[in-house]
Amino acid sequence: MPHRLDPLLRPRSIAVVGATVRKDSVGSRVIQNLLEGKYSGQLFAVNPHYEDVHGALCFASLGDLPTSVEHVIFAIGDTRIETAIDEAIAHGARAATIVSALVLAEDSDPPLKERVRAKISKAGLLVCGGNAMGFYNFHDGIWACGFDTREHSRGGNVALISHSGSGMAGIVDVDERIRFNLAVSTGQELIVTMDEYLDFALELPETRVVGLFMETARNPEGLIAAFEKANAKKIPIVAIKVGKTELSARLTVSHSGEIAGTDSSFEALFDRYGVQRVDDMDELATSLIMFAQPHPVGPGGLVSLHDSGGERQLTIDLADDIGVPFAKLAPETVARLEEMLDPDLPAVNPLDAWSVGGPDADDIMKGCMAALMADPAAAIGAVIHDRAPFSGIYPHYADYLRNGHAASGKPVFLLANRQGTGADDIVLALTEEGFPVLDGLTNFLKGVRTLFRYRDFSRRPPIVPPVAPSAAIDKWRDRLANSGELGEVEAAQLLADFGIPANPGRVVANQIQALQAAADIGFPVVLKTAEPAIAHKTDVQGVVLNLGSEAEVAAAYKDLATRLGARALIAPMIPAPGVEMILGLVNDRQFGPVILLGVGGFYAETARDVRFALPPFDAATAGRLVDQLRSRSRLDGAHGLPAMDVAAYCEAAARFSVLAVALADSIEEIDINPVIVSADGCVAVDNLVVARPREHTQQRTAI
Repeated sequence: MPHRLDPLLRPRSIAVVGATVRKDSVGSRVIQNLLEGKYSGQLFAVNPHYEDVHGALCFASLGDLPTSVEHVIFAIGDTRIETAIDEAIAHGARAATIVSALVLAEDSDPPLKERVRAKISKAGLLVCGGNAMGFYNFHDGIWACGFDTREHSRGGNVALISHSGSGMAGIVDVDERIRFNLAVSTGQELIVTMDEYLDFALELPETRVVGLFMETARNPEGLIAAFEKANAKKIPIVAIKVGKTELSARLTVSHSGEIAGTDSSFEALFDRYGVQRVDDMDELATSLIMFAQPHPVGPGGLVSLHDSGGERQLTIDLADDIGVPFAKLAPETVARLEEMLDPDLPAVNPLDAWSVGGPDADDIMKGCMAALMADPAAAIGAVIHDRAPFSGIYPHYADYLRNGHAASGKPVFLLANRQGTGADDIVLALTEEGFPVLDGLTNFLKGVRTLFRYRDFSRRPPIVPPVAPSAAIDKWRDRLANSGELGEVEAAQLLADFGIPANPGRVVANQIQALQAAADIGFPVVLKTAEPAIAHKTDVQGVVLNLGSEAEVAAAYKDLATRLGARALIAPMIPAPGVEMILGLVNDRQFGPVILLGVGGFYAETARDVRFALPPFDAATAGRLVDQLRSRSRLDGAHGLPAMDVAAYCEAAARFSVLAVALADSIEEIDINPVIVSADGCVAVDNLVVARPREHTQQRTAI
């Protein structure tokens, strides 16, 4: 079925403007690449100084071509690009690749980049770039890139889409263990954005995994749609997202906004759609190799075979740090291993099966690997050995892999603790056979973690969020239409209307009212400043707890009124011991509302023990995120305290996520800090709601 990007990524004819025979130039290399890739369509060079370029017929201009072409590749500088684009549009081209950066030293307003964007947008021209290295459609033999590369064959099953040109070339050009069907350097994405390339990759029949090198999301809705398609097709996506430490472009009022920053929306997005995030290009390449192998990951954990006790211990330590579980062996497996192992070696996983060596050593290693892999708790296996001299691979290692796979059908990898100084033909041969050979223990274990996380994501049940109360939606949309912050009493009522337990309170303006409110509520009470300009009460000593008498209320009120102002709030004191958590909402300009769950209270910002999620979600999703917190054990009871009602907090978080979606156009931020989680429930005790400014309620900006 035709794809919208066919004229760009699968053109039937190509003209290279600026083609040349000058060595090491883009205009030379792109012609050479197209010929090396055995491009089967019509190929023309455009340059008035040549009759042919590397055998491709050359013409003085696009207008001199004997026929119109679908795709024009511009291998020229920015001083000529604008006129050349006009000629391509007049010629009738449907697509183009722009390598140049679209920057002029002395430019007019609007600048060149925006003038080019306007021209190609008006013409409906599909463009890769500007400032792009181009693309490789290995599936169809179209090497539309102006830089040198290695040998490639058709039939690959890995796609790579990168905002960074070097992020593409740094993997495509150097790792023969990965067979690509598509690689794209998207550049500035003047017209075509990453999500569209991803959609194209997902439609290629061989695609088994896609790697992304991301700087931003220029079309958030399209990216989400592409992620959904990947989920439907069960194609994993592995991503580097750079820019983690960029400060937020807008000022925030709530603790939640300060904690979230700009990267949290991507954390939430990736969690929602099972995108496996990695930290660097080594991890990305390793994960792509591991996902590309053909064997499905089983349930359970890792099993590994070693010939060194010390390196086995290193594997255990690193796996614990990274969070990779080892399979717990069944008694039957242990018994099988004990029959084969020398008496001095324990039958455990990870397994050191090499003792004194001897003529039977390889048979023992093969038998042990088969036993490990056949265990019901083994999800994947690894033979973790060192390379031979000159970075070689001992051929009998391959027998360990094949034996292990034959006994189980599960993935098995050969891992060298480090690569050394060279390569070995066995590395490529075994990897293409379906038994990847990898280098570096840490990268391998992180790759295992991505495999396990994607496996677990694929088994998650559908999210079934609570139903939003329609009366509450209508009520609070009307109230928030006037913008501004809600007072704490109103904020508590908003939460309560959506089924989120909130501590009720009463606003007072003088001491007489404070005493009367305390008497009506019943002692002990909490006294808080309610001055509208004070967002964070504890920062100014604006909260007084556990007031047990009229005298204590009077004294506390007098102090607050003198220091901060007469407006205050009286609320019941929460009697039961509990754990302080936080629920927050930040309205991201690209992806809309993002929910924050985690540790709250005074240390919310410094501890930053939080997780992020796209709403709406259910209590099970909230529970999964809570289980990922570093301080999760605090909720299980300690120092004589009972276990906290985590289920109540998760249910409140799910209802909060429904609120976030229902009022997304009306609310900028919400901070519920703390949410006190006790043994018999949870309650929101300090609530800040910031309405969305009017200019943002009409249309969300996507960059």
